[in-house]
Amino acid sequence: MSLNAMTQKSLSLFAAVGGWRTVAEGSASRVLFLIAYLVTDQVSTSALVAVGGVVVFAVARVFTDRKYWQSAVGLVVVGASASLAGSTGHAVDFYLPTVLWQAAGGAVFLVSILVRWPVIGLAVGAARGERFGWRRDPARRRRYQVCTAVFLARYVIATMVLVPLYLAGNVIPLGIAATLLGGAPAMGVCIYLCWRILRAQADPTNPAMAVIQPRG
Repeated sequence: MSLNAMTQKSLSLFAAVGGWRTVAEGSASRVLFLIAYLVTDQVSTSALVAVGGVVVFAVARVFTDRKYWQSAVGLVVVGASASLAGSTGHAVDFYLPTVLWQAAGGAVFLVSILVRWPVIGLAVGAARGERFGWRRDPARRRRYQVCTAVFLARYVIATMVLVPLYLAGNVIPLGIAATLLGGAPAMGVCIYLCWRILRAQADPTNPAMAVIQPRG
């Protein structure tokens, strides 16, 4: 299968679980909450603004794409964040699900690397329709390990930044960091780096292959 075909199928799989719109909606809810909190200094009001923004996005997606459960994903996530912040009265708790997600995601990606079942390999294998066929190719398995390590680095960095900010109660830095490290910007960088790694492996004339291909 060509790299272009693999990329298209991988993007289709990503779109099936919500795609960039779900990622963007999550980032937008964090931004909306932070802006509203800076203006009103009210946790409940800010939470309602964030939920209202995601509701608008969800309605727009339903009417334009007829995607119902993908729309519900964003609502559930922001609803949980808003409920938590509203119940405790602490603005930082709106970002707690994001903090916990980074830590949990890092644990999952780390375990997948240690047991040699890299998450990226599972995702790409599903997208290509080959399931676990990639495990019979040591070079491909190593490549997916590297890609999974890229995402693991993102989760580790995000956790190391977000946890101290949350514990210190620094709402503004936490909101900015959660948007950048826990949302579309960081994910976009990871996806681009993985695409470069996969493209380098797909092109036998690319000298970058020497970085990760086995010798001898």
